[in-house]
Amino acid sequence: MNRFTRYLRHIVYLEDAIDRASAAEAIKKNIAFRGPNVIILACAIIIASVGLNVNSIPVIIGAMLISPVMGPIIGFGLGLGTNDTELLKNSAKNFIVMVVISIIVASLYFLISPLRLNNPTELLARTRPTIYDVLIALFGGTAGMLENARKERGTVISGVAIATALMPPLCTIGYGIATLKVNYIFGAFYLFLINSFFIALATFLVNKFLGFESVATDELHRKRNPRVVAAVLLVMTVPSIITAIGTIRDNNFAINAERFVQSNKTLGSSYIFDHQINLSGRHQTLDIYLAGEALDYTAKQILLKNAYSYGLHSDQIIFHEEAAVQNFNKNEVIRDLNSHYLNTIQELNKRITELEVELAKYKGAEKAAAASDTTSK
Repeated sequence: MNRFTRYLRHIVYLEDAIDRASAAEAIKKNIAFRGPNVIILACAIIIASVGLNVNSIPVIIGAMLISPVMGPIIGFGLGLGTNDTELLKNSAKNFIVMVVISIIVASLYFLISPLRLNNPTELLARTRPTIYDVLIALFGGTAGMLENARKERGTVISGVAIATALMPPLCTIGYGIATLKVNYIFGAFYLFLINSFFIALATFLVNKFLGFESVATDELHRKRNPRVVAAVLLVMTVPSIITAIGTIRDNNFAINAERFVQSNKTLGSSYIFDHQINLSGRHQTLDIYLAGEALDYTAKQILLKNAYSYGLHSDQIIFHEEAAVQNFNKNEVIRDLNSHYLNTIQELNKRITELEVELAKYKGAEKAAAASDTTSK
C-alpha cells in the first residue's frame, strides 16, 4: 500500500511543472480590454450571435475559441487568492467593460438582423442554469488555472472556453434586450454570472492549493476574501440547485410520457396518432390525440390507471378526440376509403384521356407541318 501511495503521489506531483511567477504575469497581461481585444471581442460576439440565430453549434464553438472573455475572470480569481486589491479592482473594471461591450454588440446585431428565430433551441438552453453548469464552470476553471500555471502550456484554455460557454449567455441577453423578453435577459445573465463566478472560484482554490504568494500582509485582509467567497458561493449555488431539480423532474416526465405513449399506441378500435409533451411552467402535461373510435369513460379510466404505473397522474393527461368518431364502424370506414380511392382513380383516368387527346392533336399538327414542308420543297 505504501508503494502504491508513493507512486500515486509521484504521478500527481505538480511542483516541477508549475511556474507561479510566469503564470501570474501571463494572467495579468490578459486582463485589459482595449485595442485589439475590444475588436476581437466584438467579432466573437457577432459570430456567436449568428450561430445562435441559425442554431449552428460549430459557429458558436468557433466564437468561443476566438473570444478573450476569460482574462478578467481568471484575473479576479487570482486577485482573490493572492489578496491583491489592485488586481481585483482592475479585473472587475475590465470584466464590466467586457460585459457591456458584449451586450451592446449582441443587442445591435439582433435588432438589425433580418433573420428571425422560429425555434431558438440554443438560445433557450442559455436561460435555465442548473447545478450542472456550476460543475462545468468549476472543473473547467480548475483546468484553466492549472494550464496557466504550467511551465509548458498547451491547448487546455481553448477547451475550457468551449466547455464553460461564456459567450452564448451574453448573446442571449442581447437577444432578450432586442426582443424585450425579460425571461431571456435574467436567465442568461444568471447563467453568465454562475459561469464567471465558479471559474473565478476554481482559480482562487487552485491558487491556494499551489501556494501563490499573498500580496497582503495583514491577517484580517487574508481572512476576509474566503468569507466573501463563501457567502457569494451560497447565493449563487442554491438557485441553480433548485433549477436542476426542476430539469431532472421535466426530463423524467418526458421519458415516462414517451414510454407510456409507445406502449399504448393501439387502444381497441382507437389509436394514438400524435402526442405532445408540455414542460413549460410547474405543471407538466401530456396531450394525446386520438383517432378511430372515441373512448368511453371506462376505457379512459383504464388508460389513466395504466399511465399511473408510468408515473403520470390523471390531471397531467389531456385527451383530444376531434379526429375520433362515435359508433365507429370498420366496414363503413373501409367503404368510405374505397369510394374515395375509386373517385380518385376515375379522375386520374379522365385526366389521362384528356392528355392523350391533346397529345394526338399535337402529333397530327406536327405531321401536317412536316408534310407542308415537303410539298414546298
